[in-house]
Amino acid sequence: MKFGSVGAVIAAASKKDAFPLLKVGSIPIVRRIVLTLQRAGVFPIVVVTGTEELEVTRQTAPLGVVFIKNRECERPELFSSVKLGLSYLKGKCDRVVFTPVNAPMFSAQTIHTLLASSANIVTPTHDGRGGHPIVLRSAVIPQILAYAGPDGLHGAISQCSCGKARIAVSDAGTLMSIHNEQQLRQHLQAHNASLLTPSVKISIDKETVFFNSRLKLLLFLIADLQSVRQACQHMGLSYQKAWDMINQLEQELGYAVVERQHGGKSGGKTCLTEKGCRLMYAFQQYEDEVRSFARQRFDVLFRGADLI
Repeated sequence: MKFGSVGAVIAAASKKDAFPLLKVGSIPIVRRIVLTLQRAGVFPIVVVTGTEELEVTRQTAPLGVVFIKNRECERPELFSSVKLGLSYLKGKCDRVVFTPVNAPMFSAQTIHTLLASSANIVTPTHDGRGGHPIVLRSAVIPQILAYAGPDGLHGAISQCSCGKARIAVSDAGTLMSIHNEQQLRQHLQAHNASLLTPSVKISIDKETVFFNSRLKLLLFLIADLQSVRQACQHMGLSYQKAWDMINQLEQELGYAVVERQHGGKSGGKTCLTEKGCRLMYAFQQYEDEVRSFARQRFDVLFRGADLI
């Protein structure tokens, strides 16, 4: 099923090489990347976990991301995490933004610049050198997943015969990694400035909130996985909490959002009703339109008036 126009994969699994909880400024780098992607309107965001999995989940689950565990996280190659993330998003998005967690300093504007290209594989360059993130169209994902040669993702991209583009950007953060911590801290002010944007928390309320972005993600995952339990595992949510949210939603709306099918040869499953599916997509569109309007007015009232 289709999730959104642009999804993302953050590879954060390797216990040897990934440092998702390293703080730059006041937040861990995995959270910094998620916020940057969300500023660019990316949904869904997949975090491939392994190292420090529980704390990574705790830090980012409230932001509404999807978790996939790399069970070979002791010494995995980065490409194994790439494949896990791309396999999950295959058929769910038109394009996928990929970055390793150790490259946290690119800006949302850079993502917009890369997405403006019609090429199948888009890489940012700064001072003539390639960096992150990389944008992949859905058409090339099967080729990358099928690649079993040397040099991981770089080798997979090299063997692709489809259209590739290297886009020059002014964003020095595309070249930065956690291996030069001093450079990261020097770039911190510029990156924080790129994160500056209105934060709009969208929900539907009566006496209390009964529908919001996190419940929307739960519905997407139920529609995809046909299992509330599996959906919970993928978003760091307790099973009981998920049913509490669904039951309250249905009570407030007055109609069924999920359809429970018990037993059978293949066991029970849970699907969205036709109306529940329409609700999910309507909320996604509503979020996109409200946030777009908020950004436009923010630029006029604050940036345009030289107040921020």
